[in-house]
Amino acid sequence: MKLAEALTLRADARRRIEELRARITANAVYQEGTEPGEDANALLTEADRLFDELESLIRRINRTNAATDLGRDGTMTDALARRDALRLRHSVLVASAEAAAGRGGFRQLRSELRYLSALPVGQLRERADRVSREIRELDARIQQANWNVDLQE
Repeated sequence: MKLAEALTLRADARRRIEELRARITANAVYQEGTEPGEDANALLTEADRLFDELESLIRRINRTNAATDLGRDGTMTDALARRDALRLRHSVLVASAEAAAGRGGFRQLRSELRYLSALPVGQLRERADRVSREIRELDARIQQANWNVDLQE
């Protein structure tokens, strides 16, 4: 199985667990004299099976990520950490530029104080664009590896 397939299975297991959580909580209590729509104990048993399956997948994915060499990006684990940091950096740059641009020079009356930007909006947006490009390029290398690397046992 390829790493990308395991990642899809992991996402599916998480989604199914969330669905089970909703079904369990909806059927955990029922009114006297009625029957619950579903057996909450059976749903919990199914969730337990999924937890074991998910744990096994996560372990295998983590082992594979730690052992997969992406060349200049280091291991897959290194590349994922870099991508997470870049995404956070991008969100801060975009939010900073939006905040600085939102009040720049605005005033309704001459008697009101003028708001000035404390940050160089254009430079922030240029930096955000560069970081965005770096994220896309790194993500493409990660996705390519996901489809080429076999999942470890």
